[in-house]
Amino acid sequence: MKTLPKTPELLSILQSFETFEGISPQALQWVIDKSDYKRYDTGEFLFQPGQAVDHMQAILQGRYVVLLEQKGETRELGVWEAGYITGVLPFSRMKEARATGKALEPTYTLELHKKYFTEMVNVSYELTQALVAAMSDRVRDFTTMQFQNEKLMALGKLSAGLAHELNNPASAMVRNAEELYKKVHASPEKFKSVITMRITPEQTDRVNAILFSRIEQAKSLGLSLMEREELMDDITDWLEDHGIEEGEDIAETFVDFGVTADDLDNIHDIVGDDPIGPIMWWLESTLSLENLVNEIQEASNRISNLVKSIKDYSHMDRGVAMEPVDVHEGLHSTLTMLKHKIKSKNIELVKNLDPGLPKVNGFAGELNQVWTNLIVNAIDAMGQGGILAVDTYPDREYVRVDITDNGSGIPEDIQTRIFEPFFTTKAMGEGTGMGLDIVKKIVNRHKGRIDVESRPGKTTFSLCFPAYGRE
Repeated sequence: MKTLPKTPELLSILQSFETFEGISPQALQWVIDKSDYKRYDTGEFLFQPGQAVDHMQAILQGRYVVLLEQKGETRELGVWEAGYITGVLPFSRMKEARATGKALEPTYTLELHKKYFTEMVNVSYELTQALVAAMSDRVRDFTTMQFQNEKLMALGKLSAGLAHELNNPASAMVRNAEELYKKVHASPEKFKSVITMRITPEQTDRVNAILFSRIEQAKSLGLSLMEREELMDDITDWLEDHGIEEGEDIAETFVDFGVTADDLDNIHDIVGDDPIGPIMWWLESTLSLENLVNEIQEASNRISNLVKSIKDYSHMDRGVAMEPVDVHEGLHSTLTMLKHKIKSKNIELVKNLDPGLPKVNGFAGELNQVWTNLIVNAIDAMGQGGILAVDTYPDREYVRVDITDNGSGIPEDIQTRIFEPFFTTKAMGEGTGMGLDIVKKIVNRHKGRIDVESRPGKTTFSLCFPAYGRE
């Protein structure tokens, strides 16, 4: 910044200002005489946060940008050019700058110290009145601008959160659609063996009865890791004993639906030795397709519910009613949707779900966002072979849900910050920092509470919601 000698053309420049229209040349000349004439080179600051504001600044030439820093982010509020009056004005209560004014090119100003404002009233009431009107316009403009910025920030958070939430079901749909394509275009030899099977309609009906009973029971199936391994071994041994190749592929699908060696014995008794191989592959194909279609349907429903939940969230003041929600249903569908992430890390899932758990009053779609965010974070925090535990139980008049992982834990010095918007410990591109912010807002909206206890090897997020009828 450099103070310059005043020149005769300064008066004509001030007379061109819209603010000074109708102000006498004598009053404007008084402003010039009492002011300092300054130049700010490109990149220099006209004002900075915390700096005392004791001058009125009239921009005669050039332009500057106003920057505001909030929560570690710098936002541009706008660019002001020649003809604008900034700084402190008559009757203004401004004490210090809250933003940064940075010259975008050489910028020339007239700066009048506020100690002359009392004298200004005596010199020209019209000049004082014009500057007070400019102050009112400035307050209105900044209020409008701040309101728009707040709306944009809210929209940004909402869109970032929605993108974060939609990614899991959308990825599940793409992945399952690709797998479905492979299943539909299965080996021609297997297809040939199926259509040449010589079994009667009665035998088909009896096999179908076993098949559909397992499909129906799979909805409530909850096997521990040890139970799955035992069942896997039994079925694999059975398939090997009956000379069926690639039995492990068949066995994994059968385990998902709780098919037992006894079921296979019954099927063998029904159809005999010759068609047993094609029958096994036909059953595997049918169950796999059932599984894939269910997961695609679940993922598409989740997307639909997410969109509805966002719509409901943005219209909270329009009387959208909560309803009784079974948290087990949301947890089950969430774990189903995230099964691929759990399996990819060979994570053991331990579920202790109280069968008599009361319902909660809430929005099922929003609660599903809570389960998704917390479980995805738990999976990400663990290495291969981790343990993920989901526990539910009544806690006095509350319904409590605990989600625990045995990952590396959350450092103690940041545990108080994890619910802040955009705060994330993940690498760039791996997290938006929105997940736990969304969780906190949803929990608060449901009149609940969320706590976290973390140390290396054990991190537990505990959520409590009022039981239905007691909120």
